[in-house]
Amino acid sequence: MHGGPDGRLANFSAAILTGGAHASAAAAPAATQKIARLLGELFQEVLAVGGGACPEGATRAVPDLSGPECPLRGVASALAAASGERVLVLAGDGLRVPEPHADLLLALVAWPEADAVVLRTAHGLEPLCAIYRRDPVLRVARERLTAGKLALHDLLTEVKTRVLDETALPSLDAHRDGR
Repeated sequence: MHGGPDGRLANFSAAILTGGAHASAAAAPAATQKIARLLGELFQEVLAVGGGACPEGATRAVPDLSGPECPLRGVASALAAASGERVLVLAGDGLRVPEPHADLLLALVAWPEADAVVLRTAHGLEPLCAIYRRDPVLRVARERLTAGKLALHDLLTEVKTRVLDETALPSLDAHRDGR
């Protein structure tokens, strides 16, 4: 991990998926705003991917690639626009994790490198709370989009994936309970 002069991660990009073309252009939902601000504190490059308002904390908004509206397209769009070799991708809302927080995101960043480092919660793998290596995952994601194979979970079987189990992070309980 390499920090920039301001202490934020400079060799990673972060992307928040804002909901695609159907997202409201008015204002980003409160959850998206909160996540974008957190990402802005940790990463020098924060992309708001998919349309809608560019939330505070994001450094730039990028449109989705063409193709069917699905999470795989959002991940591919984030990877295509990112400058970092590794990219943290988070859903703007609808995550089944208690709430993204700095400890969780930094644990993903620090986990041993792979093409994908994905959080596993009690609900299963969370591919929209993951670190992706830009070039190899983008190649596979584009191939899957072209072939109409849109399941994001299936992408994880085609790249080298490591799993960070939430039970390995005792601090998640404190964040879940609001402590």
